[in-house]
Amino acid sequence: MNAYEINLAAIERQRILLEYERREREIASDRYAPWQPAHRLELDGRKRTAAQMLQRAGVFPRGGDRCLEVGFGGVSWLGELISWGVRAPDLHGIDLDQNRVRKSHEILPTADLRAGDASELPWSNDTFQLIIASTLFTSILDSNVRRLVADEILRVLAPGGALLWYDFAFNNPRNSNVRGIKKAELKNLFPGLAGKIRSVTLAPPIARLIAPRSWALAAILETIPLLRTHLLAVLIKAW
Repeated sequence: MNAYEINLAAIERQRILLEYERREREIASDRYAPWQPAHRLELDGRKRTAAQMLQRAGVFPRGGDRCLEVGFGGVSWLGELISWGVRAPDLHGIDLDQNRVRKSHEILPTADLRAGDASELPWSNDTFQLIIASTLFTSILDSNVRRLVADEILRVLAPGGALLWYDFAFNNPRNSNVRGIKKAELKNLFPGLAGKIRSVTLAPPIARLIAPRSWALAAILETIPLLRTHLLAVLIKAW
């Protein structure tokens, strides 16, 4: 990176860390707990669909595959990879928040989990068979920094490897510190990748209202494309 890009990344990094602190103070600690019906609905839907898309694309991770989550935050996806058969020593992750890294490393002590900036990934070219970017890019407001992070992901993704993307496509009117990414921008961020993109996840406000009262109704509503707010993609790097 040049000096201008380094400065942009530093400014964006500080803004994101401040936003993490705000969320820690203002959002109830159990809002995304596994026993919350709306969150359970989201997790079950996205992970089931992700597994199906990876398998159909011929890139479902296997034992021995090196996998990276950029901006992992916790062990949700990393834990899912273990349940799919990936060994903990083959799991890698990077996150800005040192406390999140420390807590996650206590759970996965043999995984390679690092505190750092995704605009400068500390791994060599063509290292990973699978890279996960989950609710990462919507927290990056600066389009130049988004490009830097995307370029780093492309650099460390091995030919024939896949990017598993999960993020929301619409702005949150209550939170100016995030910005939705639609399908066209996703494609522009990763021009060297090709694959499938699907809409998933019942709009969280609807899910939080309906799922605690009727899981069946929430599941039905999630099948309606107009009520889904996120994109799930499996994008593969050409050989």
